[in-house]
Amino acid sequence: MLKLSSELDNNIRKAGEATYPNECCGILLGEIKDDGTKIAKRTVDIDNSSENEERYHRFLITPEEMFNAEKIARAEKLEIIGFYHSHPDHPSKPSGYDKDHALPFYSYIIVSVDKGKAQILTSWELTDDREDFVQEEVV
Repeated sequence: MLKLSSELDNNIRKAGEATYPNECCGILLGEIKDDGTKIAKRTVDIDNSSENEERYHRFLITPEEMFNAEKIARAEKLEIIGFYHSHPDHPSKPSGYDKDHALPFYSYIIVSVDKGKAQILTSWELTDDREDFVQEEVV
């Protein structure tokens, strides 16, 4: 389960709309409870570093951006708990590309952006065997 405040939900949706028709991307910082519940406390917007002609259906977070997010997390006594990105004019379900580049444990939020307007927001976790995503409850 992922707990996401309405403020952070709005931040992700606005990022998706602002970058349309390209994908937005960012990192979720938060904490993990003993029962495995992830509580998002902050989003870190990332400039999509994919090649210009690929940004409409791909996103890239560079190692430098990951390092900077880790520094922010440490300073705020948080952890990286996941990532988010948008799917312009496509459903908020992981693609094969998403699966190939994901790691188990993390929450992967996807917001569909239809004609510039954010729609459905979902979250997914990759199974430990990396075979499939399982939809995660967002509250």
